Amino acid sequence: MAGVSAQAKRVVVTGMGCVTPLGGNYSTTLEAAFAGRSGAGPITHFDPLGFSSRIAAEYGPALAPKVLRARDLRRTSRCVLFALEATAEALNSSGLEIDDSNRDRVGVAIGSGIGGLGTILENDAILREKGPRRVSPFTIPMGIANMSSGMISVHHGARGPNVCHVTACASGAHAIGEGAELIKRGQADAMIVGGAEAPILGVTVAGFASMKALSTRNEEPERASRPFDRGRDGFVVGEGAGVLVIESLEHARARGASILAEVMGYGATADATHPVAPDPGGEAASRCMEWALADAGIPPEEVGYVNAHATSTPLGDPAEVVALRRTFGGYLDRLPVSATKSMTGHLLGAAGSVEAILSIGALESGRIPPTINLDDPDPACALDHVANRARSARPGVALSNSFGFGGTNASLVLGITDL
Repeated sequence: MAGVSAQAKRVVVTGMGCVTPLGGNYSTTLEAAFAGRSGAGPITHFDPLGFSSRIAAEYGPALAPKVLRARDLRRTSRCVLFALEATAEALNSSGLEIDDSNRDRVGVAIGSGIGGLGTILENDAILREKGPRRVSPFTIPMGIANMSSGMISVHHGARGPNVCHVTACASGAHAIGEGAELIKRGQADAMIVGGAEAPILGVTVAGFASMKALSTRNEEPERASRPFDRGRDGFVVGEGAGVLVIESLEHARARGASILAEVMGYGATADATHPVAPDPGGEAASRCMEWALADAGIPPEEVGYVNAHATSTPLGDPAEVVALRRTFGGYLDRLPVSATKSMTGHLLGAAGSVEAILSIGALESGRIPPTINLDDPDPACALDHVANRARSARPGVALSNSFGFGGTNASLVLGITDL
């Protein structure tokens, strides 16, 4: 958590990998985001006939992580497949080799909001149609939310802390922050952290739709997710994973790793007001950002870019703007803000880690990804919007917000200022 002393270890990012509706790896996802491309389209994972919302941000290609044997693919939940695929890229880009010399000091923290719910639903249908003897013995192992962390540990031999944060849409961000805390406390030298989610299921879409949380722009899915726009009517559910390799600065330097960014600060708070609606006053969300900045040891004016949680819901977007105003005051008027969910859709438990990765991509490249479909900015969401086109900038420090059902909040401060 925030409040670590100035003597604490610095934590850096040495590898990143992702699988998103924008692409099957980091580079394709990042370039699609800079290009302002939407990953949304008609739902193909199930027949959405009769649903009020029939669109989603799906990942189309087949998933076949190389660490799995062919016979194991059908036994492994889609959520875990996403996690394994993104982890392979993150480890490869980091150059971190896990072997007998270090495996006890490498941990895993992959968050998820609903984990392998698809596996549970499939086997519930089998139970009802064919009876209990036909239910797969993999139902429980592949249904539980922590199995992404578990399978990464199994296949890569990481024997350090192995945890899973289940905090709805903040899961991936909490995994990064809490993984960094394990390194700061000296319980690991490196952590594989992030989030994975495969939520495009009939019951999930129907449930969100019943809450009036999803966009019903079924005829124009690419324009449906429109954070901060006056015409927003809900989010577009997405799927995928974002995974980072983080290490203590000393450990990364000792092995000659390329350092991509620093996890400078982390904050976590709770609204304690409502199960699903954000606190319109923004007090706890603002305090979360303030704690992350205090943990980083920087004033608000050093932040050069905010990747907003903004999901494109009528209540959530203005509540975050209120919280941002409480945190940044007048500086907010010249602080670039964008919402990459306008392109990826809302990846729920994977959203925070994918957005942290995109934020680091912005810091590295000198380009800020846009909020697409922002044609008529809501006056209640007045910001320095990076609207519809990427913006050239060298922010140095980025803040990434993730807020979830249950009133859970997470903020990450990421930087490349003095590395």
